[in-house]
Amino acid sequence: MSRVTLSQWQMLAAVVDHGGFVRASEAVHKSPSTLNHAVHKLEEQLGVKVLEPVGRQVRLTEAGELLLRRARQLIESAEALEEVAESLAAGLEAEIVLAIDQLFPPDALAQALDAFSSRYPGVRVQLHETVLNGGIEMLYDGRADLVASGLAAQGFLGEPLVTVRFIAVAHPDHPLHRLGRPLDLRDLKQHRQLVVRDSAQRQSMDAGWLKAEQRWTLSHLDTSVDMLERGLGFAWVPETRIQPSLERGTLVPLPLSAGGIREVPMQLIYRDRDRAGPAAHAMADALSQAVASCCESVVDSTPSNE
Repeated sequence: MSRVTLSQWQMLAAVVDHGGFVRASEAVHKSPSTLNHAVHKLEEQLGVKVLEPVGRQVRLTEAGELLLRRARQLIESAEALEEVAESLAAGLEAEIVLAIDQLFPPDALAQALDAFSSRYPGVRVQLHETVLNGGIEMLYDGRADLVASGLAAQGFLGEPLVTVRFIAVAHPDHPLHRLGRPLDLRDLKQHRQLVVRDSAQRQSMDAGWLKAEQRWTLSHLDTSVDMLERGLGFAWVPETRIQPSLERGTLVPLPLSAGGIREVPMQLIYRDRDRAGPAAHAMADALSQAVASCCESVVDSTPSNE
């Protein structure tokens, strides 16, 4: 059995966070003498001095800093455990928030939402269509329950979801197609490239830009596809977004000597898998099943770049 209780660690943390026993007592609704006794008892049990006076306040000793840093992990784990229990006791979530990168196959997304709604019609869904770091930023901020992204999130473990194939395309009448030969990077740099803006607010990034002399930065993949079909530039676009355009011939793969096709593995990331309720888990299952179904049914009719 542990000699020091979780409550003692919590009271020590409160004293440190609030700069003294009096202020901490107001915050945690315990008397200063109760806090003082708890801390002194902790020091006696451990045989280590954790606080030292500095004027009218107190501060951690070097040993106290090390111990409290470890203790905070214990406190956070205990709080997380209680939240899991509360979630289980409360039952179903009222709402779940999704951050889905725009490169996610749209048919699979629609199928997943439909299947989820049939199972849990009373659960509200907030869908954020993100780009690049946008979903990861929402994850770090705790604003999304589930994130589907092609980028890794530091401190989180993702589950493989689907690999999205990007194809470099342009309208059949675009000047690049009129060259009638395999293309290289020098050819592309002479023409307008369409790229989609990172939806992150703090740490946005450029991905896929070739330093072309002209660049149009758009906010949504659908806008990019529309501009491409109007012959206003070239871009790498997820194959699932342009399959109808490829079949109609309104967009044609560029005959690049290399790099005409790129593959991006997407992963599904929980904000906190242990704390997630039944609705979040059901949505994750629906997304996984939908990509398995939709992506298997896609017929590869894209011409090679040979």
